[in-house]
Amino acid sequence: MGLLSTIRGATWGRLVTRHFAHAARRGERPGGDELSRLLLDDLVPTSRQELLFGLSPCLLALRAARRYVARLLLQAGKAGLQGERAEVLRLAEARDIPVLRPRRQKLDAMCRYQVHQGVCMEVSPLRPLPWIEAGEASPGDDPQQLWLVLDGIQDPRNFGAVLRCAHFLGVDKIITSRKNSCPLTPVVSKASAGAMEVMDVFSTDDLTGFLQTKAQQGWLVAGTVGCPGPKVPQSSKIPITSSLEFLWDQPTLLVLGNEGSGLSQEVQASCQLLLTILPRRQLPPGFESLNVSVVAGILLHSICSQRKGFPAEGERRQLLQDPQESSARSKGLSVAQHPGLSSGSERQNEG
Repeated sequence: MGLLSTIRGATWGRLVTRHFAHAARRGERPGGDELSRLLLDDLVPTSRQELLFGLSPCLLALRAARRYVARLLLQAGKAGLQGERAEVLRLAEARDIPVLRPRRQKLDAMCRYQVHQGVCMEVSPLRPLPWIEAGEASPGDDPQQLWLVLDGIQDPRNFGAVLRCAHFLGVDKIITSRKNSCPLTPVVSKASAGAMEVMDVFSTDDLTGFLQTKAQQGWLVAGTVGCPGPKVPQSSKIPITSSLEFLWDQPTLLVLGNEGSGLSQEVQASCQLLLTILPRRQLPPGFESLNVSVVAGILLHSICSQRKGFPAEGERRQLLQDPQESSARSKGLSVAQHPGLSSGSERQNEG
């Protein structure tokens, strides 16, 4: 019975792909009347795959082509597909990926009622790349390099939001600790608006050793604390600086800690500087810190605004007046090529 269902699912996948290929050769728009004539598949589950969900994650995963895609699942019930959904379908056709049309209720259950926007894919997992020191450019090659180091970020939505900020604001590399860190899951990809699909995320077993090596190579290792933040030992000589007073004049590693406990003692001891965000009012006890993804956005924008080539005040006004024309001229803002990364809502309410 299982073998028969698997054969039937694979057969329907081939028929679906062939159907759309014939439509494309006839010059018809993918997802038009052809889409409504396809039969619903029983969605026999595949092994060793995970379910990527959401329009931007699926679209960017297809563009990046870093994952094996077993099947594309498009929600049934719509006569045609337009815009980015039509592009998802075209990219799947080009790679001969089977396209199936489950009902909304089926997709909801498969995604455990996450917001999927009617687009899901069965894909191979993404893994962080192991960090290899050899062959890295010396920091003197570019004094304004900025790497983001994550020490034990565990919440997938926080992790995804941090990746989205880092990609949007131009961080050069992401390094995570292999231990006690969230893996690269579909929830992380959705929270990142698909940024995870186009970024290289590295990991290391020895985060403290990595930071110490970089410091010896001339990098500034800047950790983060709340205000007043975790208690720094009285014997500590690590200076604490407001983010507004930080001058970015050398290659920098910005280190963010765990959502609850912050930086580990070993990692904090490897920092040469601790950055903090000062509040604008008197805060009650227990409210001295911000969510780690919010901290990432504030600090990264504060630092990256010092980067050469970042839009000056006149250019920023132009961006606000005519975003499309100005972004074409600005090399510092290249978000147009990644849909969803430039929008705060990421169209989560779409069906």
